[in-house]
Amino acid sequence: MATTRLPTPVPRKPFPLPSLLALATAVFVTALTENLPAGVLPGMGESLGVSESAAGQTVTVYAIGSAATAIPLAAVTAGWGRKRLLLTAMGGFAVANTVTAVSGSYPLTLAARFLAGVAAGLAWALLAGYARRLVPVEQQGRAMAVAMAGVPVALSLGVPVGTFLGRMSAWWVPFLVMSALAVGVVGWITALLPEEPGRPDGERVPVRHALAVPGVVPVLTVTVLYVLAHTILFTYIAPFLDRAGLGGATGTVLLVFGLASMASIWLTGAHIHRRLRRLTIGGALLVAVTAGVLALWSDSAPPVYAAALLWGLGWGGVPTLLQTALGDAGGERADAAQAVLVTLWNVAMAAGGVVGGLVLDGLGTGALPWTVLALMLPVLAVLAAARRHAFPPARG
Repeated sequence: MATTRLPTPVPRKPFPLPSLLALATAVFVTALTENLPAGVLPGMGESLGVSESAAGQTVTVYAIGSAATAIPLAAVTAGWGRKRLLLTAMGGFAVANTVTAVSGSYPLTLAARFLAGVAAGLAWALLAGYARRLVPVEQQGRAMAVAMAGVPVALSLGVPVGTFLGRMSAWWVPFLVMSALAVGVVGWITALLPEEPGRPDGERVPVRHALAVPGVVPVLTVTVLYVLAHTILFTYIAPFLDRAGLGGATGTVLLVFGLASMASIWLTGAHIHRRLRRLTIGGALLVAVTAGVLALWSDSAPPVYAAALLWGLGWGGVPTLLQTALGDAGGERADAAQAVLVTLWNVAMAAGGVVGGLVLDGLGTGALPWTVLALMLPVLAVLAAARRHAFPPARG
């Protein structure tokens, strides 16, 4: 009698949590290096012999480094192995943060921050794709969630801890800690991550004609204004609180902001599929209310903490919301549209440092929240109008 041989089950590979945590730590280094100056701006400016607004340009040149080099470097290194490229980026962070910590020269510090921005452009070009390649299709969402967890952790814990270290010791100590962490991540990646090949020679993401797709321009407009408003406030939050008599509360305010951002990211992930439009409009309203509260009641701690809470809730989910909206609107040209978004995001960050510095020098810290409010009003107008393609009431 013939027997039927059952197929041998294919063993399921375990979820590569240690490798994904290495990527999450790389994301943490990237996000914290970008945002750390906001918590130590007064000490950094004093040490370098420049004004606080000039010290704020360390955020600007970081963003310029990312915006100016991300797309060209992605094309040039398209054929590189992903592991090799990520190790190069992490090495760049180690060098840049070390130079920032030991430099007593403002021009040298700006050069180091530009290098850090270049490293960030390299890293962000490959981190998401690297995480997806490590797991089967059905686990890619979970893998992305683990890898991208470094962003809220950097905002909610990294920046406040860095601010505390900077105030308790010296402003440059957190940058040395970041250098050591970057070196540790290099070893972690070397030991655990598999090599992943780059794209075949000549294959690159197209960016032309993306702006002609209906819905893309409104999403990009919202992105530029939203990021510009957030960067102005985040970059100069330390001098703003100093002038309001709450300088010692900077770390706590940033902690409240970061924890609220984490809650916002969780809420966004849970409801984005059905409520993208509502979440985006709600987030913009919360940031606008934050600006109003800080403009009117910045001399009292409870309203400032309440504003930080609203700010985090309004901002935390924004990157996910805007990237998802652009992906939906872009359709077949979504990759090209996303490349434009990354560039404009960094341009808006660079402009935030410049505009905030001009406002700080020309009008004083009290004008900063009013500037943020003035930027958020057109954001709300675009969101209200862009119902058809950019931010529709229901997603397909």
